Amino acid sequence: MTDLSANMVIERRSLHLELVERLRPLIIESEIAPGKKVPEKALCEQFSVSRTPMREALKVLAAEGLVRLEPNRGAWVTLITIEEVEEVFPVLAVLEGLSGELACAKITDEEIAGIRSLHDAMIKSYRDRDLATYFKLNQDIHLGILTAARNETLANSSMALSARMQRARYAANMSDERWSEAVDEHNEIMRALEARDGKMLASILSVHMKNKQNSVLRWLKNAADHEAD
Repeated sequence: MTDLSANMVIERRSLHLELVERLRPLIIESEIAPGKKVPEKALCEQFSVSRTPMREALKVLAAEGLVRLEPNRGAWVTLITIEEVEEVFPVLAVLEGLSGELACAKITDEEIAGIRSLHDAMIKSYRDRDLATYFKLNQDIHLGILTAARNETLANSSMALSARMQRARYAANMSDERWSEAVDEHNEIMRALEARDGKMLASILSVHMKNKQNSVLRWLKNAADHEAD
């Protein structure tokens, strides 16, 4: 596991939700690997917090499906399963489509310009083969569209499910072919958004999410085949 000492110490005045924001990336990026126990004591020492906010933070992460809490055994990072991917991604596809349709009706020129800037930077990261930066900008684009939808209920539901699937997308090695397809899809997303074509954007985002699902499922099934061998 990556040395957690690289993370900045959290000030004591911070609430447990700030701690959640620090812990979530460790799980999503597999710094604490799927199936492993969360090292609560080490994390408390690292972030200079007591066990109380740590446990409250883990309850939030458990509600998001990132960890499971076991009585007298602590918190464990949940495994990424085929069943979960097949259950969650179709719901995300619907939510993504809805966010696109609502965003086109409410987004401002300034917000579109901001997303265009993110998109152009993402395309550069693709050309540079900088996958880490590409993923970050990709997430920012989807968040920008979700924010422009101006629907808090939709945002909360989408972000919670996305957090569960984000680590699967991060862990799955994206092939060059799928990466190229994803970039093409994002070009279509940008065109529909700039045209404020809500129906078209909803359709593109839904297909985009389904293609992500297929990519993750291929990775999971290949991993299962390798374990069987």
